[in-house]
Amino acid sequence: MQIYLARNNQQAGPYSLEQVNQMLASQQVFLTDLVWQEGMTEWKTLGEVTQGKLVYEPINTPVFNPPLPTESKPLKSDKETAVLASVFSRTLAKILDLSLWLPIAAIPSFFFNKSQYEELFDIQKQLQAAEIASNKAVELQQQLMKLIPPEAWAMMFSYLIIMLMIQAFLIAKSGQSVGKKIAKIQIVDAETQTQVDTIRGFWLRSVLFIVLNLLFMPLITIFDYAFAFNKNRQTLHDKLAKTKVIQK
Repeated sequence: MQIYLARNNQQAGPYSLEQVNQMLASQQVFLTDLVWQEGMTEWKTLGEVTQGKLVYEPINTPVFNPPLPTESKPLKSDKETAVLASVFSRTLAKILDLSLWLPIAAIPSFFFNKSQYEELFDIQKQLQAAEIASNKAVELQQQLMKLIPPEAWAMMFSYLIIMLMIQAFLIAKSGQSVGKKIAKIQIVDAETQTQVDTIRGFWLRSVLFIVLNLLFMPLITIFDYAFAFNKNRQTLHDKLAKTKVIQK
């Protein structure tokens, strides 16, 4: 029995059934790879024909003669071809993503009248003079929050939701936030290097650490990115979500 495999538009083979099962067991091939053998009318994923198992047990089917692969090349493993994203490109992507949140700080200014502007400047001057985390600083911050009108809060909340939805959509679709698209890097599974689901790619890697950064800035940020200098360049949020970032 001659079996052909394909991944990323590269075809390989023929292989024997024993060779295919050995490669499945050693994870040289994945359930997402395509397979074709004599008797099949079309290419299918290994996961489809094995029903999710790591053992291929083909059933004899009527013989058809679809065109065989015109060129057979060794099937390259994603583990061999993927290049880890550099710390610089990841930092650039993070800066670009963070810059998308800057407009939210400017939104209240569009709703202030002249007297509110004067009050805002007065509070800012007092905040600069006040000691960090002092009772006076906390009181001034509360005054600043009360100064922002309800319409501005509604606009800020809308902007927040829209930006989160855009980032979630992009990460679910391609494993890339806006910043990562520009930096040409991508989030993938740490083991299989395939695209990850929204829970791991967005909620664990992004939303959870946004909350942690707000609560423990800048300690959590420094601690998180200190991990990026390890062999696999996995930050703390990568390790938690079992992901890594590669060049696209």
